[in-house]
Amino acid sequence: MRALFSLLFGAGVMLFWQSAERRGADGDVLQVRRLAWLLGFGFLHYVLLWWGDILFVYALCGLAALMLRPLPTRPLVIVALALFYGWHLWGLFELAPIVRAETALREGHASAAQAKSVAAWFEAVRAGITEDLTEARYPYLELALTKLRERPFWQVSMTWNIFSETLPLMLLGMVLVRSGFFDPAKAVKLRLYAGLACGMSGLAFSATFTAWALVHDFPPVAMEAALSWGLAFPHLLTAMGYASLLIHATPRLAPTRLGQRLIATGRMAFSNYIATSLVMTAIFYGWGLGLFARFGPAAQVPFVLLGWALMLGLSAPFLRRFRRGPLEWLWRSLVEKRWLHNGF
Repeated sequence: MRALFSLLFGAGVMLFWQSAERRGADGDVLQVRRLAWLLGFGFLHYVLLWWGDILFVYALCGLAALMLRPLPTRPLVIVALALFYGWHLWGLFELAPIVRAETALREGHASAAQAKSVAAWFEAVRAGITEDLTEARYPYLELALTKLRERPFWQVSMTWNIFSETLPLMLLGMVLVRSGFFDPAKAVKLRLYAGLACGMSGLAFSATFTAWALVHDFPPVAMEAALSWGLAFPHLLTAMGYASLLIHATPRLAPTRLGQRLIATGRMAFSNYIATSLVMTAIFYGWGLGLFARFGPAAQVPFVLLGWALMLGLSAPFLRRFRRGPLEWLWRSLVEKRWLHNGF
């Protein structure tokens, strides 16, 4: 999901710039202002609602993508793929010694140093879980102040950890806009076959690893290495496959009732993202219903369905009365330095 959204965000950076330039405005200036406001929204989202905010990361990566925008298409693709795979290979090799230590420990021939390194890894994970469990029960104001006092620059470190995935995908999204990839009428059969090939190949790689992990009881360090670093190649293939197939399905899906609701939900993506954080933190955090860590993975599915239902059910009626979602309207008004009319 995040891979698709990163591709689309990069495409949006390019489309916004093109639109601004066509109407005679400075696309770079407007885009910088747009991303600067997004940076602020992301910081507020982090402090006031949820530590896992992605807006801050997207704003910083978007600024980097904007600086690279003038590059010709081929160098842009080379930069994107080199950064994506180079960084992921580095992370994989960095974690490899602990993966080997975990394997040796599981097979019963680990050295004392290997056992110690695995124990230290698990201790860090437990400490993080304990911190999450403790802070999830804080009153609202105490939780917000804890973030400001103890982790005011958390989002910067989060950006450092995932920019090697996010920025390359944004760059590829920009390239796809240039190539006409998002036009459903272009290269229909090629896009379909390429989408099927990429999607099935990526899923096959992932399924092969899942089968291995199942046999070995999902070893935690190896899972971390694979999900964060090692499966980058199939994840990119799968994301491109999904994007191709979704574009192929768009002409048939868009006119349907479901398609119209999905379009409305996408047009209010910013508002829906923040509203989802508000609803879910109110359900799970201590300042709300306090249900954090009360449900296993399967029992969390109804909450996911609730989020989907709210977005699909409320977005279309709202946009029948207003041009933009509430946060989309506020964001666009701030970028253009004037309060835009949002009614019909």
